[in-house]
Amino acid sequence: MAGITLTEAETHLSTWLEADKAVAKGQSFSISGKTYTRTDAQVIRENIEFWDRYVKRLSRGGIKIFGGTPV
Repeated sequence: MAGITLTEAETHLSTWLEADKAVAKGQSFSISGKTYTRTDAQVIRENIEFWDRYVKRLSRGGIKIFGGTPV
């Protein structure tokens, strides 16, 4: 996903965390026209994990390479 900023990734993560909270309370939650319920808990969890990793990666400043040989 080229072009995603840290702020955008944090917004996505926050949205999925809100979905998780709503579903945990037995409520439904809509994102971009799709409604999520308890039956979608796994999808919500996967998206939280994805965006959490993305936020962490962007926060570190990208991929670091150690011991590489410049070409």
